[in-house]
Amino acid sequence: MKRMQNSVALVTGAAGGMGRAHCRRLAEEGADIIALDIATASDELAATAAAVEAAGTRCVTGIADVRDQDSLDAAVAAGMRAFGRLDVIVANAGIYTDLGPSWEMADQAWQRTVDINLTGVWHTVRAGAPALVDGGSIVIVSSTNGLTGAATAAHYSASKHAVVGLARTLANELGERGIRVNTVHPGSVATPMILNDAVYAKLRPDLPNPTRDDAAEALQRRTLLPVPWVEPVDVSNAVLFLASDESRFVTGTQLVVDAGLIQKV
Repeated sequence: MKRMQNSVALVTGAAGGMGRAHCRRLAEEGADIIALDIATASDELAATAAAVEAAGTRCVTGIADVRDQDSLDAAVAAGMRAFGRLDVIVANAGIYTDLGPSWEMADQAWQRTVDINLTGVWHTVRAGAPALVDGGSIVIVSSTNGLTGAATAAHYSASKHAVVGLARTLANELGERGIRVNTVHPGSVATPMILNDAVYAKLRPDLPNPTRDDAAEALQRRTLLPVPWVEPVDVSNAVLFLASDESRFVTGTQLVVDAGLIQKV
């Protein structure tokens, strides 16, 4: 029997990158998926649904901005109408933009990041927790920057630290229902969030037009294992473990998937 057979998982930020990988991996293990993302990602969200269905399970998609509680509430209600239950919440939606020194960061950049990366997680849990079956699981996608500081990313690092505190609180609040709450902390992941010109420039300020290969060289110097980044499925495998009964006594903890990034001295 598959590990997520007869279960339903809600995934935010599901249109691409790690979100799509989480949906596909959970579906491969038997979960039906409620896949949510913003309106401008509707075409990509349809591709996620196709990937889930190709894995042999069902997918309900919904347009929801994690900053908007009403849209999340409506999406959860639609999922419940379709599937009748909710077993797993994967709070994955997040952004990593507008990098720069803390004292130069615009108020708007700070607020947008906190609104999506922190308040959006709270909104997601608030929408889904009442519907979760007893014994369910909440997985919050944080970052290695949720365990260590990161120059030029104060807004991102602060928000990713904050969701750890939120997860620990939720673990205490929901434990009596057998609901587990944990965070996953990816390092660099091969998605557009990292593989873009702005990040390349941050990693290689010594070069006028750094490439992906230039960035890979810089990132590999930071890890213990001989790779510059992990693949989305590597993070999804951690999400799957925390979503499944294989982690039935794991709660309030932080699972790092970073090729040894934060351990390297």
